[in-house]
Amino acid sequence: MSTYGVIPALIAGVILAGILASTMSTSDSQLLAASSSVSQNIMQKVLKIKISEKASMIVARITLVVIAIIGIIIAWDPDSSVFGIVSFAWAGFGATFGPVMLFALFWKRSNKYGAISGMVVGGVMVFIWKYVIRPLGGAWDIYELLPAFICASVAIVLVSLLTKAPEKEIVDEFEEVVAMK
Repeated sequence: MSTYGVIPALIAGVILAGILASTMSTSDSQLLAASSSVSQNIMQKVLKIKISEKASMIVARITLVVIAIIGIIIAWDPDSSVFGIVSFAWAGFGATFGPVMLFALFWKRSNKYGAISGMVVGGVMVFIWKYVIRPLGGAWDIYELLPAFICASVAIVLVSLLTKAPEKEIVDEFEEVVAMK
């Protein structure tokens, strides 16, 4: 094998190792965040259960094992698609928060009522599109993010225009930030 044959394989190996390291880093961070949220936030702050630091650590570890088992069960089913689940979750995030962020950054007339309505409409529309409209097939068989994003954007515009405009302080701050460009 010549040197020219080794270099592409070496580059591909480094890239794949980087992707794997990034994936593992993200997943272990998510697992740790979930387990500490249960032991700290939910048990101690929401449920007001006083537990020692050692007990909190045990709860966090048990939570970590339970989440891992649920992940194994989901991945074990040959008919389930992790990609499909993640895709649906990102559609929900994108349709719920994407339009709100864009309108907050680029349209000074958007207000909190429009933002809330856009979040609700976007989140609900993802479910409606995936489980009610998309199964109709044909032209309706498109990724749920697009129609949910459009519906959320329309809701933000309509509700913002039908309700009280943002306060002068908010508009002034918006214009000040835009002027800094």
